[in-house]
Amino acid sequence: MSSSAAPDVREVSAPRPAAGVPAAEWQRAIAAVNKAEEICLACHVCPDGDALGSMLAVTHALRARGSARGRGPRIIASFGDDPPRVPANLRFLPGLELLSPPREYPAEPQVMITFDAASDGRLGTLAPNAARAAELIVLDHHASNTRFGTIHLLDPAAPATAVLACELIDRLGIALTRAIALGLYAGLVTDTGSFKNASTTAGAHRLAVRLLGTGIEPGAVSRELWDRAPFGYLRVLAAALDRAVLEPGQVGGRGLVWTTVPKADRAAHGVEYDMVEPVIDVVRRTQEAEVAVVFKQDDDGAWQVSARSTGSVDVGRACVMLGGGGHAAAAGFTSPWPVADTVQRLRELLAAEPPGQ
Repeated sequence: MSSSAAPDVREVSAPRPAAGVPAAEWQRAIAAVNKAEEICLACHVCPDGDALGSMLAVTHALRARGSARGRGPRIIASFGDDPPRVPANLRFLPGLELLSPPREYPAEPQVMITFDAASDGRLGTLAPNAARAAELIVLDHHASNTRFGTIHLLDPAAPATAVLACELIDRLGIALTRAIALGLYAGLVTDTGSFKNASTTAGAHRLAVRLLGTGIEPGAVSRELWDRAPFGYLRVLAAALDRAVLEPGQVGGRGLVWTTVPKADRAAHGVEYDMVEPVIDVVRRTQEAEVAVVFKQDDDGAWQVSARSTGSVDVGRACVMLGGGGHAAAAGFTSPWPVADTVQRLRELLAAEPPGQ
């Protein structure tokens, strides 16, 4: 990716209200940010492109506004993994040096903004900090959000949290720079699946055009996010595909396909945990199954479960009932049970899903 920065975009588009966010909530959020002397930002643990990209974009924006005014609030950004680790495919994002270790996060933030977290549990070690924040702004697009803040910028119709992050930046009157836009674009393409998901809207395409106007190279972003992997990943993927199970009679006859990625496979080939996230995108191509599930064993031995649907089945509902969250077509949870028991629980929950529209 080119390191040369494109000229800043100085025109700030007039903000368009997000359908699911009441105007009063936007006004409260802007007022809280404008008067704050300290603003603490946090995204969910094991961040994806939408969570980390949105948070870094707002971090850049707030710091730029402070510099332009000659002073500004103290800005702290982090996420609650212990230890915190940025996934390999997101290390191209500008602003990683601005992240603080969660142990340095203020215990009682004056104003705290969370990104892409549907519940306080998704904040990891920063959940207690959020509970003690004087003002907690929750910025998210998950329908399963538990409304754990004091101000809620929530829009389940938004295809990505990045859309709401851009709305916040616009409403603060901050011009887009390439660094801001790159974080937003990473979030937008991540949660729309490169604009292939059913949640993709015309507005998402319009926002992409605006962001690309800052000089972002979309091909370079795609390569970083999806098209780079160590050779060992191919071995891990091959093993996962070899053990894949197709159950065409499940999910009311609509089909289930699932597989596992044990920690031992990754260790044998030197593959980091976050590198196996794309396995689900291969498994979900199975045309005989409308639901795909991948069990990924993390470094602590826990099974992290990713579920995907073609759109006719709401996998988010099942994942919420199993302690997780997400969207109708893409969701996940952490399983405390062995794989066989978890698969059976999923079969039972998915069998009860009514046919999609």
